[in-house]
Amino acid sequence: MRLCFLVEEHYRHDGMPLDVARQLTAWGHRVDVLRPGDSLLAISEEVRAGSHDAWVLKTVSGGPGLTLLESAAAVGLTTVNDVRSIRGVRDKALAAVIGRTRGLPVPVTYAAARWERLAEIPAAEYPLVVKPADGSSGRAVRLVRSPEQLLEVGPELAGEGLLIAQPYVPNSGTDLKVYCVDGELFATERSSPLHPGQGVRERQVPLTGSVARIVAQVGEVFGLDLYGVDVLLGPDGPVVVDVNDFPSFRQVPDAVARVARAVLRLARSGTAVSLPAGPAELVPAGGDPYGQRGFGEGELL
Repeated sequence: MRLCFLVEEHYRHDGMPLDVARQLTAWGHRVDVLRPGDSLLAISEEVRAGSHDAWVLKTVSGGPGLTLLESAAAVGLTTVNDVRSIRGVRDKALAAVIGRTRGLPVPVTYAAARWERLAEIPAAEYPLVVKPADGSSGRAVRLVRSPEQLLEVGPELAGEGLLIAQPYVPNSGTDLKVYCVDGELFATERSSPLHPGQGVRERQVPLTGSVARIVAQVGEVFGLDLYGVDVLLGPDGPVVVDVNDFPSFRQVPDAVARVARAVLRLARSGTAVSLPAGPAELVPAGGDPYGQRGFGEGELL
């Protein structure tokens, strides 16, 4: 198969997804890697039907890679994940509306284009977690404990575009990050970015039935196959605070091969939406479970 990976500069040296690209190349597939933030592309000529079997995106929110992915989808190419699903979670304000409307445990969410407007949120809703609607990697996330503190930190959020604010969910100071790869779920625990002093390194933890059901529902609601969900265990039960369309998959056993197999499955299906989950196939040493087509060295740019 011939695949195109769109990798933003922020992830240029990350193992995920570049190690996946290398694994696919080792299995005999052709993998082209484009860096949307540092490339000149004759987009109207290069993005065309038949150019690749599937396009895969690893990008920061708001990066140029999503436009390229949407261009590929517009000419009928398969994208991983489905580009409509990615758009639905990249905008955190939109994701909050979709999630709450479809019954996911998502906090009440306020949105404002100017931080000053957040001062209109009732004092009873504090503490608040405020962050950019297009944020990623913890950028500009603030725990605001009072209306007075909002006046102090608000100017730091100027220029971040649309902001969202959600009432803080009391918790133990740790987050659950649950990864989904082709229907299989893997849970890890880590210190919350709002409580960096907890000192809990990311580690695998057992997955409870209630959290597993919610994470599976996230995939159904947003139409995602490869994704991660940030969950807080609040006093009223699990709460979904973020959804990522192509996370790091840290602590997932044999993550590179698992994700590579999932990419191939989605590419061969011709769609990245609502695939039935099944047991992971075993790959013979040096082999590719789906056959080899389009041999060639991957262009890791």
